[in-house]
Amino acid sequence: MSQKSTEQLEYECASLLKEFGFSEYEAYTYVYLLRLGVGTAKDIAEVGDVPRTRVYDAVEALHEAGLVDIQHTSPKRFTPVSRESALRKLDIQRENTITELSELFDHLEPADPQSEEFGVWTVTGHEAVTSRLLEFIDDAEDELIYMTVDELLTDEHLDHLEAAEERGVDIYLAGVSDAVQAEIQEQIPSAELFETLWAWSDEGAGSLLITDKRTALVSVLVDQDATDGIHETGIWGTGEHNSLVVVLRAIFTWRLNTLTSGSDE
Repeated sequence: MSQKSTEQLEYECASLLKEFGFSEYEAYTYVYLLRLGVGTAKDIAEVGDVPRTRVYDAVEALHEAGLVDIQHTSPKRFTPVSRESALRKLDIQRENTITELSELFDHLEPADPQSEEFGVWTVTGHEAVTSRLLEFIDDAEDELIYMTVDELLTDEHLDHLEAAEERGVDIYLAGVSDAVQAEIQEQIPSAELFETLWAWSDEGAGSLLITDKRTALVSVLVDQDATDGIHETGIWGTGEHNSLVVVLRAIFTWRLNTLTSGSDE
């Protein structure tokens, strides 16, 4: 990779600073001050593209944000806080923003609540599939049917399944190897393991999840020879009358009822 020019580095730093709410002049003023170490409005204007008349407002905003100190000489001199201090302040600002946004999300009412979703949605990418799957596990209240392959079952999955168990959710698992089954049973002793009617891992399958007879997710592994991680894509549906949920629920309700009947004999 070729080395980036100073101008390109300035642009990228300023662009990221703007994501924290700083204006373009404020972002560039801070970047130029980092390069100068100490400078007047004239110095900042000469090293970059911020008009001298706009430097004072920009510095005042940066000062209020705790990123710049001011020396009240004539002319005024400005100095940035250290890079480490700046990053700490921005990290705190980011955390505060996320906390505030989370609280607002909790109070945000849906514009038009709907109890049923009749369509099937697609989700692409291993991280996106995992995020949706764990979300469904966390929302489960009564029953959870989960099939997967060894390489997709991580400690994070086990922790979420364990939390579901603690909530009193009935958990049924299948598809994994004997070694992983033993690991699951050690961490989640109430989980009931069952055999499927087909070789799940031989079909290029990823994960299958049904929760509370109202949500369903199925994924497949794609580009399995890739060397840059797991490639996964999936579909999901929600609602008691959703076609994906109805079909999968029918298959596994029959299978689990068969197992239960067999164990009672």
